[in-house]
Amino acid sequence: MDKNIRKIILSIFFIGSFLSISAQGFYNELFEKYDSYKEESITIRRFTHSKIMPLIEELKSDSFFEVNKVGTSIKGKSLNLISFGEGEVDVFLWSQMHGDESTATMAIFDIMNFFKSTDFQKEKEEMLSNLRIHFLPMLNPDGAELFTRRNALGVDINRDAVRLQSPESKTLKRVRDSLEADFGFNLHDQSTYYNANRTPKPATISYLAPAYNYEKEVNNVRENAMKLIGYMNGILQKYAPGQVGRYNDDFEPRAFGDNIQKWGTSVVLIESGGYPNDPEKQFIRKLNFVTILSAIRAIATKEYEKSSKEEYFKIPENDRKLFDLKLIGVQYELLGNTYTVDLGIDSREVSAHTESGYYYKAGVSDMGDLSTYYGYKEFDASAYAVVAPKVYPETFSTINAVVEKGVSSFLKEGFAYVKVEHLPEDKDAINIPLHVISDKKNTAVNLYVGANPTFFLKKNDSLEYLIINGNLVDLKKPEQDFSNALIYK
Repeated sequence: MDKNIRKIILSIFFIGSFLSISAQGFYNELFEKYDSYKEESITIRRFTHSKIMPLIEELKSDSFFEVNKVGTSIKGKSLNLISFGEGEVDVFLWSQMHGDESTATMAIFDIMNFFKSTDFQKEKEEMLSNLRIHFLPMLNPDGAELFTRRNALGVDINRDAVRLQSPESKTLKRVRDSLEADFGFNLHDQSTYYNANRTPKPATISYLAPAYNYEKEVNNVRENAMKLIGYMNGILQKYAPGQVGRYNDDFEPRAFGDNIQKWGTSVVLIESGGYPNDPEKQFIRKLNFVTILSAIRAIATKEYEKSSKEEYFKIPENDRKLFDLKLIGVQYELLGNTYTVDLGIDSREVSAHTESGYYYKAGVSDMGDLSTYYGYKEFDASAYAVVAPKVYPETFSTINAVVEKGVSSFLKEGFAYVKVEHLPEDKDAINIPLHVISDKKNTAVNLYVGANPTFFLKKNDSLEYLIINGNLVDLKKPEQDFSNALIYK
């Protein structure tokens, strides 16, 4: 058995030993019943302040919740604090200080629906009688409007904890100080290319108990965060085994998590990473829902105190060795010689007027010996010859005419580019495995870091696969599991 897998199993067994049977049953049922709490008005990651405001307004009419406007963004969008519970321990959670990190914001409204429901009355009474819970969703609404990290000033709010130049930063500091929260949750998204150290599994959720000084000392405040993370990890391993990482804890003196830890609040950073075939992070949202509620309950019951900081340090560190597609052993001809290279290909999101709000544009992120790297998808290309694609000789009037002819008729003959006379002005991508061009195109296979690779893979004189815009296309079923190709204007 792999040593890393053995460590994970032992860790799950150990933590399970201090979880009560009733607690385990609660989390299992919570996971299974998640869909009944999911806020269905938000299912795509790119949403704006205007999308969540009706949900916040609805909460105002429910006496269970106390909703207060606590500040405004640079462009005047409201920042709202939602509070409930009657306990003496204050738990403060804030999300989306980076405008393009929205997974936890979705989960927050799922959690609100959970507390509005009539389910789990005993467990909710336990939480609400001991805790006062505070949510500040979407701290950076101006950034969310453009789905970008920084605020309207161009400042990273999470590097403004000391200077406090942004109104959003001032609001976060003021709310933290007014609550003097016992526990704080800093909710983020991280790159989907992080993996759990030395494993091919993505770091779907990563935790951190931030350091409060350069020496990374552990006082009682930070140790409580570590214990809580150890507890949360034990729960999450059942639903994402081996897919939990520990974020780098180098001290950042400008960051909010580090400073709030220093100011006396036990801070847990939760980073939502990647998960196979989950581009809108809906499964990861579900994991946020479970792990946040497990933390809230563990604080209320003090069950986290049975954990230890040693369990925290057993969580594998984040590594960054994942690609969207890893091609192994590509036989690449250059200047009359053939070389064997691995290709690591990533697909980056480009904002667009589509239903999801983006399309993908892929590029080679690395090439050479990538034996220590992994891919969400991996393909051994060593037995295949690389074949340059061709441009179809005829020009079509519209893209619809291309679609009507049928994709397979082009691909089986080695054509990956088609010429179209009237290109749509508002589109840069197409959801069929053919690049669309308006004029001539050099189709030679030229591989380098940054290139958008397009080529066929041939075996026994037969074309079997196409690599196009980060997609591995099986020519027997070319439209299955495909994102988009590009339109070159």
